Amino acid sequence: MLLKTINSKFTINLKYILFLFITMLSGQVICAQEIIQDETKDTIRPVIDSLKTETKEQLKDSVNPLKPQKVDGVAAVVGDFIILDSDIDKAYEEYKAQGIDISNISRCELFGSLLESKLYAHHAIQDSIPVSDAEIRQNIDYQIEQFLQSTNGSIDKLLKLYDKPDEKSLREEMFEINKNNELSRKMQAKIVEDVEITPEEVREFFNKIPKDQRPTFGTELKVAQIVVEPKVSEEEKQRVIDQLKQFRADVLENGASFRSKVVLYSDDKASISTGGKYVLNRKKPRMVKEFRQVAFSLQEGEISEPFETDFGFHIIYCEKIRGEEYDVRHILLIPKVSDEAIKEAKERIEKIRQRIVDGDISFADAAKESSDEKETRADGGQLINPKTQDYNFELTKMDPELYSQIQNLKDGEVSLVQTEQDRTGKIKFKILTVTDRIDEHEANYARDYLKIKEQALNEKKIKAIEAWQKEKIKDTYIKIGDSYKDCDFTNNWLKK
Repeated sequence: MLLKTINSKFTINLKYILFLFITMLSGQVICAQEIIQDETKDTIRPVIDSLKTETKEQLKDSVNPLKPQKVDGVAAVVGDFIILDSDIDKAYEEYKAQGIDISNISRCELFGSLLESKLYAHHAIQDSIPVSDAEIRQNIDYQIEQFLQSTNGSIDKLLKLYDKPDEKSLREEMFEINKNNELSRKMQAKIVEDVEITPEEVREFFNKIPKDQRPTFGTELKVAQIVVEPKVSEEEKQRVIDQLKQFRADVLENGASFRSKVVLYSDDKASISTGGKYVLNRKKPRMVKEFRQVAFSLQEGEISEPFETDFGFHIIYCEKIRGEEYDVRHILLIPKVSDEAIKEAKERIEKIRQRIVDGDISFADAAKESSDEKETRADGGQLINPKTQDYNFELTKMDPELYSQIQNLKDGEVSLVQTEQDRTGKIKFKILTVTDRIDEHEANYARDYLKIKEQALNEKKIKAIEAWQKEKIKDTYIKIGDSYKDCDFTNNWLKK
């Protein structure tokens, strides 16, 4: 997991987004590499030497030690990377765009986080940590797609936000941002990948916390559910299979465009804008097992026969193979469920609920006997918290949709029938119950062992990060600009 690490007097978890609503990227903003002399010629020369050749040629005309012009000063050099004053300014603007209060975030604190991010990225390159260019480009496609959806298809707003003249230059900058973010993320993950903690270390961690400072854990619930899905008729399944076979034949025999078929017919709405394209890697599982198995069995130019997953029926076109990476496109068709099947499914779950309420069968036994959700059926419908991998859900951190479904339930009470519809339009019915409840309480070693273990492990990882930073700062070329030498850093960036 990624850690918050300390670079200044306070800990900041700095997350930069490429777009106002995309928060999955963390790292820094990389600006155009235009350097105007802010110090002496000898001071700036290492910075120029670290830039790409084409940028150096541009600098020959722009850097004149006899005619200093302050356009964009160099804040720091970290290994092969530079940080400009404008990087910090842009970081503040990103925060404002996200609605984050920046009044308590000093320029030194923000600068310290950028230094850390560059340190990670630099050593990721030194350690030859692999980053997939194809995955980065696919991520950029997704980011631009999401932004265009929010702006009704206007890329001009995005170009204006990043002050770029055209989409090509925008994509180039986005590629550098994404790549360095990924290098930084992978470096942090590598630092802590072997950090483990023993039960004795967990006990020592807990015992050293003063009793009056022990954390309080909120109310926790255990929740179970029974799911019933309307059945698709065999005739409808065959109709979809036949349609996919027609698409396949039209592409292979008549030269039709697979991408056009995706745009016109695919039910995978999320991938339509990219022509149904996904980049798969044999070493990094993505997509469901059945999809991967078919994709990796194809040669370049081949189109699979129709096959089924939990999402519906697919055909896959293998566009390109690059070692472990496969560029594929797919068409998804979801069989239609009849009104009669929907009515039958609702009546079935209402009967199941009534049997439980009447005491004819327990909720757990009814789940094992009748639930269509294979992930929970064997455990009597018991839900697993995806964040903690146990059965407990902290009330204040529960998924809002799940919370709305159980908030008024008493222990052992069965909810009314709930109707859900996923992003593909697939309908299902379910009933829920609260199987156990633990009220808000002070941390207890036995009861809350898993939570305490997580906190202890996080502390150990933070210490590993700090030790790594201390060592690498000593071994890395770092130059801090005069404007930032008075910052009160926690890390020894100034190497005093």
